[in-house]
Amino acid sequence: MNKTGINKPLSVLDLASVLEGQTPADAFHNSLRLAQHVEKLGYRRFWMAEHHSMISVASSATAVLLGYIAGGTNTIRVGSGGIMLPNHAPLVIAEQFGTLESLYPGRIDLGLGRAPGTDQITACALRRDRMSATNEFPESIQELQHYLSADNTGPVRAVPGEGLDIPIWILGSSTDSAYLAAAMGLPYAFASHFAPAQLHAALKIYRQQFKPSEFLDKPYTMACVNVIAADSDEIANRLATSFYQMFLGVIRGKLRKLPPPVDSMEGMWNEYEAAHMQQMLSCTFIGSQNTVQDKLQQFIDLTQIDEIMATSHIYDQQARLYSYELLKSLFI
Repeated sequence: MNKTGINKPLSVLDLASVLEGQTPADAFHNSLRLAQHVEKLGYRRFWMAEHHSMISVASSATAVLLGYIAGGTNTIRVGSGGIMLPNHAPLVIAEQFGTLESLYPGRIDLGLGRAPGTDQITACALRRDRMSATNEFPESIQELQHYLSADNTGPVRAVPGEGLDIPIWILGSSTDSAYLAAAMGLPYAFASHFAPAQLHAALKIYRQQFKPSEFLDKPYTMACVNVIAADSDEIANRLATSFYQMFLGVIRGKLRKLPPPVDSMEGMWNEYEAAHMQQMLSCTFIGSQNTVQDKLQQFIDLTQIDEIMATSHIYDQQARLYSYELLKSLFI
């Protein structure tokens, strides 16, 4: 390719997607293989997201799974994208990630979100009598920071965790998270891969209102996007039908595992569903290297994002590895 490469850090978000005909155990092995592959390619981070009660996502015990990934890799940063903090006591997260950082020093990130990562019924099962915890998200982060601080001399101690350098990120899909990340002086990651509507407004708020902190002296932003790259637009568009079918199940409230691709989505969705999906997946880049590079460069120019995190829902695992290989070749 004659084009200049994209000069941005590149990372991965993985959900331990469960394929039709496979089990969560298969998903975990696929995730580790992917992490090892992108580590060799030079990706910066490999993050996994906390979701619950979803047949297609096996990353519910996120900290446990991150230990498996970190133990099977050597250099790539491993983290949560994210831990849904209102589902947990801050002390538990401090201890879990303190354990990870103790085992794999200098490689652990802690991304935090306020959403439950599931439906309200499951959220009730997770939180029991803590359903108001979402409203206490800022206070919970501060409590978590207190446990991780080397200055903690209180009666409650995070061992391990106390005094360790575990970067905390604020994750979000709305402007609320932008205000919080800016006020706390923390790096900010936006979930534009499924909720792009407020991306630009959130980035503007975060940058304008950012207050330097002991953790970060200037704003730092990351956007997660969907990428499916192949040798041609035709091949990539066919691979993408697996993603469309799974996402269609989300829209219809009929969750399913990631299915094999089909030749066409015609007749599988109605006009409203297609339009709704197009809106929700506007930060999705599908095609050949040239197509993906052109669209991704436009996105970066428009957002001035500091780091790109890509997620790729591809049924064929060899094609998924190859997609990440093609994507990395576009970056310096």
